[in-house]
Amino acid sequence: MDAKRQGKTSAKQALERDRRRWPREAQPHNEAAPLLAPALEPLPFSTLELAPEDQFAAWQAHMAPLVEVRLPDDRSLDGGFPADHTAWNLGGMLIVQQHAPAHSYIRSAAKLRSSSIDHWCIVLPRTGRSWTEVDRRVAEGQPGKLEIRSLGYPFRGRTTDSESLFLYLPRDLFSDAAATLDAKNNSILSGNFANLLVDYVNSIEARLRSLTAEDLPRIVHATRSMIIACLTPPAEHVAAAEQLTSVALMERARRYVQNNLDAAHLTPDTMCRALGVSRSRLYQLFEPSGGVLHYIQSRRLLAAHIALSDPADSRRIVEIAEAFGFSSAANFSRAFSKEFGYSPREGRTAVVLPRPANSVSLAGHEKASSFEGWLKALGN
Repeated sequence: MDAKRQGKTSAKQALERDRRRWPREAQPHNEAAPLLAPALEPLPFSTLELAPEDQFAAWQAHMAPLVEVRLPDDRSLDGGFPADHTAWNLGGMLIVQQHAPAHSYIRSAAKLRSSSIDHWCIVLPRTGRSWTEVDRRVAEGQPGKLEIRSLGYPFRGRTTDSESLFLYLPRDLFSDAAATLDAKNNSILSGNFANLLVDYVNSIEARLRSLTAEDLPRIVHATRSMIIACLTPPAEHVAAAEQLTSVALMERARRYVQNNLDAAHLTPDTMCRALGVSRSRLYQLFEPSGGVLHYIQSRRLLAAHIALSDPADSRRIVEIAEAFGFSSAANFSRAFSKEFGYSPREGRTAVVLPRPANSVSLAGHEKASSFEGWLKALGN
């Protein structure tokens, strides 16, 4: 009997030891985890409520910051142009859902000279087809295929009636991989990583209305990493190697400008000395951006805009203008108004932060919550 009792005791102790090895079930509790509010508000635009003869003109005006658009030769204004365009601002990236009838588009050299927008654009067509030309090379877009294109270079093309998803990412986000991206400008991404990126972009789009503020920077970073993983520089080609050298030099020049926006000596001559290049080489580099001086002024104006719209920056407008190289308040006001479409004083109330905020004043709300405003402020 004693042996039986000892056996039962040993078995019970072994069972108890085994039980302690397994994790305990979570105990129910009444405290629910706090739910984070969605961070994004869409910025919609549609021509559907306009009279048919007014629809295309409205679409032209909406797309003017990016491209000039035209109707096909066999279409008339009276036939209407039912299009819609919904933008989402993730801070370091814009996502745009777009549907538009057939049209042609062009981002000309003249447009580049008048624009500070030089972002990267990733296009994922859902329906329809497109043909885009850069330097006589044509990329054919079709459903399920990713296109990559720089807004810092001229291009032109045409599209059939189509539905597409656009991602706009600031050039500075890829400062360490600029040469790789420029070598792939206006190309179709392919391979396993491209297919994974398509799946990832689709999953982001499906969750846009539920994303929280904590999600946004991680999504932007993950998107950036996947885009870089899709690209392999064709270093074996001599022409591509020369192009990569030029792009690397351009990136050094851009960083030099950004780091010296408040320096009085920021001139083409000082840039030539700092970069070790000739004036003709420097002018050649910045020709697609409208010239060296135009690029410097655009970057200074953007930095001034950020300072003006910062509630913590109490400097007077004239002090901010002087800090960014403008010797005359009148010259600064004229240049600022031409660049952004409103005065520096109105810029005090305009929002330049990544997302629209509830604190925007009524006077500045319309200008702050515009697609053009989001494009110009992207990445800053």
